[in-house]
Amino acid sequence: MFTQILGKIDDFVWGIPTIALILVTGIVMTIASRGIQFTKLGRAFKSIFKENEGKGELSGFSALCTALSATIGTGNISGVATAILAGGPGALFWMWIAAILGTATKYAECMLAIKYREDKGDHILGGPFYTIEKGMGPKWKWLAILFALFGALAGLLGIGTMTQINSMTGSIQNAFDPNMAHIAFSIGENSYTWATVIGGAVITICTALVVIGGLKRISKVAEKVVPAMAVIYVFLGLSVIIMNFTKLPAAFALIFKGAFGADTGVKALAGAAAGTIIRIAMQRGIGRGIFSNEAGLGSAPIAAAPVQTDEPVEQGMVNMTGTVIDTLIICTMTGLAIILSGVDVWNSGAEGAALTSGAFSAILGGDGVSVQFLLMICLVFFAFTTILGWDYYSEKCLEYLTGGNMIAVKIYRWLYILAVAIGPYLTLSQVWTIADITNGLMAIPNCIALIVLSGVVAKETKAYFDKYPKLQ
Repeated sequence: MFTQILGKIDDFVWGIPTIALILVTGIVMTIASRGIQFTKLGRAFKSIFKENEGKGELSGFSALCTALSATIGTGNISGVATAILAGGPGALFWMWIAAILGTATKYAECMLAIKYREDKGDHILGGPFYTIEKGMGPKWKWLAILFALFGALAGLLGIGTMTQINSMTGSIQNAFDPNMAHIAFSIGENSYTWATVIGGAVITICTALVVIGGLKRISKVAEKVVPAMAVIYVFLGLSVIIMNFTKLPAAFALIFKGAFGADTGVKALAGAAAGTIIRIAMQRGIGRGIFSNEAGLGSAPIAAAPVQTDEPVEQGMVNMTGTVIDTLIICTMTGLAIILSGVDVWNSGAEGAALTSGAFSAILGGDGVSVQFLLMICLVFFAFTTILGWDYYSEKCLEYLTGGNMIAVKIYRWLYILAVAIGPYLTLSQVWTIADITNGLMAIPNCIALIVLSGVVAKETKAYFDKYPKLQ
């Protein structure tokens, strides 16, 4: 019954109005920024390693890594698998659409966060809550409070804790005890192995050690872990694509057919009407796409706000590259691996990380164990940094809600660690549904603010490139 209730709430939150709002926001931001994701993407990548000058706490690269630490996680490995499992291959197409439009959204929300940030003396605080309050005016503070509340809940109950640890321990079990031969205990009909228990305990302890250290410790860990893990995963993904290069046209055909209503034979959608297939593919693809790259959620602007810069537009461009890296590169590799695997993965009974692991193993061959182990390592480190990044986001939302009450923030940290500890023992479907709901609730006030402030986005963008006309 609990699962059914969550499902109904999820369908309502991620109904046509929310999907339309996110897509419209991306379109409006694309127009307001003069198609910046197409015309200035090269410049954006060049700016990643630029030494910034100005008021702030982090370099542009550190801020990007902190944001990527929260976005490159289970959404890239488990999330893509669950999207394709529920919505068919067409879900990947809608992830691309969400990412292309979301790149402009990410630029706009990060740029505005720097423009409207607050100097608290010992640190800088910014994000959609101040964008709403200062950009739209004090009468809209209630909307800022709603965003901050949803943000704190998303970190504690959804994307930041339970989805990450659940997928991590699932991957650890799949690598070390796939047949569940070593059961530690059971709760009702669900049994948990020693691999899950020990893995969950170690991750919880590591989380506590880093989270207590705050932003600078989180950013230092992210700077080292995120690039290394991304390189390993991209290497595996490229290997899959190269080995199946001749099958790519058929794979893309399957993706496009599924996106526009063709019955591709997926068990969950077989025999469904074209309209139903499109709706489910859109819902799962856009929902998981947003979960993965977080464009429109309002999370990345919180990491961008403390950057050492006096040029909001420049850092906005740096942060928009995160959506390209996260979804258009890493998620695409995962999706193609599943589609190209040649295994009947949709009817195999596997889900989440196990589905992705099975697809990679089927293509790369070998003993299978090595591939599973590498994917397990990638997922564990991706998800671990996501846990850290979302703790930071949630704390800043709580700081705004409580007026800077650090006692409340410290209490929240321990609740956050507790949520990580219990995450392995919830069912995968419940965990992902809770994450979807809290993500959708965050996106609504943030997207409303972006549309209202689209004129500011257009004005700031034009002024910057008028000031630096030679920047390409």
